[in-house]
Amino acid sequence: MKKRSESDPQFEIAFYENVLKNSPNFIEALVAIGDLYTKEGFYQKGLAVDEKLSTLRPEDPVVFYNLACSYSLLNEIPKARKAMSRAVACGYDDWKHLESDPDLLNLMTDSDFTEYLKSVRTGPKAKANP
Repeated sequence: MKKRSESDPQFEIAFYENVLKNSPNFIEALVAIGDLYTKEGFYQKGLAVDEKLSTLRPEDPVVFYNLACSYSLLNEIPKARKAMSRAVACGYDDWKHLESDPDLLNLMTDSDFTEYLKSVRTGPKAKANP
């Protein structure tokens, strides 16, 4: 039997899926389940959640950062570039985290993106189009 302090991702996923049946736009539940889907390797489900969050929170840099991660995990590099560009335009600037995030490995191998990243890190203002 598991201790109470240990998490059970499948239980948590079922819990949030149930919550979202009654409240499909509950931001906190969407964020939590999107993270769980990704951690459990359900990348397509995580992407669907991140796409929904991007419509509900169109100015949230973390939402677009997570969307870029989902696209990168699915090797959809042009979409990942666009989402990350939007995250930066909305204020995302945690470069150290971005450069070490394993979810972004596919994106970080894209030369167009790495050039864009250099320009926004050194330029006076973030550019919106990589």
